[in-house]
Amino acid sequence: MANSLIEPPPRADALWSVERGVSPIVATAVHEGHLVREELQDLYALSPDERLREEDPFTEFTTRDVPNRIIFHRSRFEVDINRERDGAIYLRPEQSWGMNVWKDGLASAHVETSLQVHDDYYEMLLTFLKGIERRHGRMIVLDIHSYNHRRAGPDAPQSEQLEAPDINIGTSSMDRKRWSHVVEALMAHFASFEINGRPLDVRENVAFQGKGEQTRFIHQHFPYTGCAIAVEFKKFFMDEWTGKPDPALLKELRSIVASAVPMLEQVLDTRR
Repeated sequence: MANSLIEPPPRADALWSVERGVSPIVATAVHEGHLVREELQDLYALSPDERLREEDPFTEFTTRDVPNRIIFHRSRFEVDINRERDGAIYLRPEQSWGMNVWKDGLASAHVETSLQVHDDYYEMLLTFLKGIERRHGRMIVLDIHSYNHRRAGPDAPQSEQLEAPDINIGTSSMDRKRWSHVVEALMAHFASFEINGRPLDVRENVAFQGKGEQTRFIHQHFPYTGCAIAVEFKKFFMDEWTGKPDPALLKELRSIVASAVPMLEQVLDTRR
């Protein structure tokens, strides 16, 4: 099932899309992608629907009002941009939730082609963020993801709320003391909203700790000027087994993210 909220859909050969605005706030959706290059399509042991279940569909939609955006269009099952280079291709089941991704393994030539995309992405990201830094001095990157909470099956109980907050904020790779004012302001912002008649449950480093490659890379290259926060939305806005979204909930999430932008800009301004 394709992400029907992408308008227009990306070209079949698209790698990523970039939008640049006048703001120090950036959003990325690096696991949004569902495309795989043609030469790989018959090599998968997984169906497109099985791959979709572990991708992050509709995360792009939540970022549409953020001035600076980077959307990755290839599936994480082709190359996982949010893992270090040596682990960016899922070659073993332990790298991919116990699933066998390929029918008969993957030739080294295919691996190298996919890894070149990983290299190219991070070259682009470094250049892009240097431009934001040059213009604004500092930046906040919202690294938007989503995660499953019904892994036992479509009719099984969802994960316990204690272990699966509505929004998980991952901060493990950052200088937490330096950026505490940003993290705490963002968490308070998210927690001030309600979904389905109850306040959003927003917690830090519970389901995930923000150990992805992109946030690590940003903090390595911009240790004093770049605050990269992994934002994981639990998939309460969709059916993770069918891929069907709840458009009303997605619009609410988009609005919540949009309203975070001026707040975060102000937080940066007040701590110059």
